[in-house]
Amino acid sequence: MSSDFKLEIGGEEPLVSTRNGNVEQNERAGTVHKILSGIRNQGSKSISNFLTNAQRRTLGDRFFRGNRIVKNGSFSGLFDGDETREHGLGRKTGPLLSGTAYCISSCSMIILNKVVLSGYNFNAGISLMFYQNLISSIVIVLLGLCRTVSIEKLNWKLIRLWIPVNLIFIGMLVSGMYSLKYINIAMVTILKNVTNIMTAIGELYIFRKRQNQKVWTAMFLMIISAISGGITDLTFDTLGYGWQVTNCVLTASYSLTLRRIMDEAKKLTRSGSLNEASMVLLNNLLSLPFGAVLIFLFGEWAYVVNADVIKLPMFWVVATASGLLGLAISFTSMWFLHQTGPTTYSLVGSLNKIPLSIAGIFLFKVPLSPPNLFSILFGLFAGVFFARAKMS
Repeated sequence: MSSDFKLEIGGEEPLVSTRNGNVEQNERAGTVHKILSGIRNQGSKSISNFLTNAQRRTLGDRFFRGNRIVKNGSFSGLFDGDETREHGLGRKTGPLLSGTAYCISSCSMIILNKVVLSGYNFNAGISLMFYQNLISSIVIVLLGLCRTVSIEKLNWKLIRLWIPVNLIFIGMLVSGMYSLKYINIAMVTILKNVTNIMTAIGELYIFRKRQNQKVWTAMFLMIISAISGGITDLTFDTLGYGWQVTNCVLTASYSLTLRRIMDEAKKLTRSGSLNEASMVLLNNLLSLPFGAVLIFLFGEWAYVVNADVIKLPMFWVVATASGLLGLAISFTSMWFLHQTGPTTYSLVGSLNKIPLSIAGIFLFKVPLSPPNLFSILFGLFAGVFFARAKMS
């Protein structure tokens, strides 16, 4: 058994083995032994007749404060708040598993979206967004009903406050869909670095948040890589690059706007907070009516109804999987952030672009010239350098 303390109850004195040699453990184990022996000797008597108030308080302090594990009548792991240490296989593999899950879900969603839009030549990005958000909303509602996740109760004041954020969110998703349709994945990841630059400029003027010299140097390198990548891109598409620039502007705007209204949004909830699951549900639910209007305005409804691709079962499998992966990114990112921290999370997010770019090049057989390949690698390096600079 992997724990800091192992308690064995027998006919002799209880044996307590400690991994790090902490003091006062024999005294604690003796107290536990006396309590359990008393319970055993009392037979059917109530525990309330055996334990004094002081003993009950001691038992509560030692067993119910911190992490208590009770299994099959044996007590494993007596922890005080300041004595809790990472132990066991679960805690050691937690960051690795959560990080792997986050990277896989993030890369897989982008690749599957590219398959739907380019591989199946599906020309209805708004409809795809609508379907994915519908899937996400249904799953979160079901998880909330099962009490797997905690969801804040929505109210009209919160919805009215959130509508501007949601409109930017919709534009961000739609522009991302169309840019991915016309541009290869490697260039999309490089051009997304421009979002970091726009966000930093917005933070400077809106929140008066200044960046250090390393951050500005990294952003300068990202600008060079984006420009050189576009110039040397053998599959350059003006429409695709236009959508990607729009996506960068909207993504930065979403981040800055969300930061401005977050405190106000928390005041409009019962608990005084707004967790990730509630935000995901709020964004996805609100996007459905707006998405439906856009589908009719842009004439996608007629295209979707008559498209041959929707008759293919595999198309629906891929589209559904991409929607589920979009939701998985939200939960795996929360899990990874909880297991590690903002610093590791940010760095892994930047490093994750490297395998994604490589996979995109080989899976979709993107034609590359040496200058374009160098621009992509230079942009990936700039992204990692930016993440490192933000940590300093």
